[in-house]
Amino acid sequence: MTAEEFQDTVFGFKNKLYRLSLRLLSDTDEAADAVQEVYLKLWKMREKLHQYKSKEALAMTLTKNLCLDEIKSKKRQHVRLQEHDQLSYSQTPESITELHDAVAKVNQLIDKLPPQQKIVIQLRDIEQYDFEEIAAITSMSLNAVRANLSRARKQIREQLIQHNNYEYETY
Repeated sequence: MTAEEFQDTVFGFKNKLYRLSLRLLSDTDEAADAVQEVYLKLWKMREKLHQYKSKEALAMTLTKNLCLDEIKSKKRQHVRLQEHDQLSYSQTPESITELHDAVAKVNQLIDKLPPQQKIVIQLRDIEQYDFEEIAAITSMSLNAVRANLSRARKQIREQLIQHNNYEYETY
């Protein structure tokens, strides 16, 4: 496999790899380093890449495993949902502020989730992966992916309701 073929094959999903590593590592420099390391691993195995059905799923799995190893070694905490994806230019300053606050709160709640739930919610709700792809990336069964996603969403929903009810009661 030539360098050009490698680039065409694997560089299309580098932003997804970065977002996942950033979600897990909470540090932009460490996330960029993780993505670079994944690409080094992919380059070393470039002659075997044709054996994999989904190169993207392979890269996401390598990224996840690398980041989880890093977390285990440093006992770290995790990352953010991007606010700029949610903004519209027609919104008022007040609604933009409310959106920033809501995204910040959701990020806080996601950060408190267990690692498996955090990965599943990142891949499904933010990266828009199918359940089968998430199962392949995380090495979980489809039922485990669905259960982890359901638990994560339920926990976030309950905490948001509790937070919002508290905010309205204090005024």
